[in-house]
Amino acid sequence: MSETEKCVAVIFTSTRSVSSDAKYQEWSTRMEELVAKQPGYISHIGFRDSQTRQGVTISYFKDEKSIRNWKALDEHLRAQELGREEFYDEYCVKIAVVNREYSWSRKN
Repeated sequence: MSETEKCVAVIFTSTRSVSSDAKYQEWSTRMEELVAKQPGYISHIGFRDSQTRQGVTISYFKDEKSIRNWKALDEHLRAQELGREEFYDEYCVKIAVVNREYSWSRKN
């Protein structure tokens, strides 16, 4: 993403349940593969604290239509259902427009 290019971020915060670890990992891997193939997808990053089980995934899309299409995908709908039934104790989704980006990195 360039400094002048706008995009939309999906910020997914969650607390994992204490069960279904293997099944969760299988579905999580599948969703990462699937989202990367979706029109309008840019990138994502995520992390989870193993002690508190709290995590954040931020996914970037070209526009809100791309997000709606991803949310409505059959396999993703099934993953959402499993998330409520088995994978999470709680979650929250926020959609935000990214108006500007800049970065810095140390050159080694």
